[in-house]
Amino acid sequence: MKGKLSIASMISLLVASAITVMTIFVPWWQMKFYAPQYQEGLDIIVYPTRLAGDIDIVNGLNHYIGMALFSNESFPELQYMPYIIIAFAIAILVVALIRRKMPLYILIGSFAMGGIVGLLDMYRWLKEFGTNLDPRAPITLDPFIPPIIGKNTIANFVTNSYFSYGGYMLLLVFLLLVFPLWKDRKKA
Repeated sequence: MKGKLSIASMISLLVASAITVMTIFVPWWQMKFYAPQYQEGLDIIVYPTRLAGDIDIVNGLNHYIGMALFSNESFPELQYMPYIIIAFAIAILVVALIRRKMPLYILIGSFAMGGIVGLLDMYRWLKEFGTNLDPRAPITLDPFIPPIIGKNTIANFVTNSYFSYGGYMLLLVFLLLVFPLWKDRKKA
């Protein structure tokens, strides 16, 4: 049938759906702090449902520069992200089962838009925490915006920000979503 996805494409989408669900349980992004007194590094680990790592120690240190506290309650996105992830997984599953190209195009566009919105939201939070420093803090720093990916130095702390397993799994999901466009390109 014209416009129908192949079995290989359907399998690719089924795998993408399963991986999407698995991302709920792994970290998506991390920031590691190094300083002379913390040579082993301190972690902020961001799962789609919660923060983990050395949050209390980082909050204690951030107090000295007047940065707001990190907590699960600071990020309302953590409350509804699982529902968004499950909705995407179900949408991918439905597209896999109906095997039509038009819903796949819409799905790929929605997934890409979700990624862009997620990165913008992440940047917004990094800017919020780095630029709204309490001027009454014991140590005065110029406002800063930690990078989403990369190295940054603030006072005697060097931070490295990077995507974790979940971020790479989402990239794999995207590749599995676009695979059918290549696999079934002559069937349009």
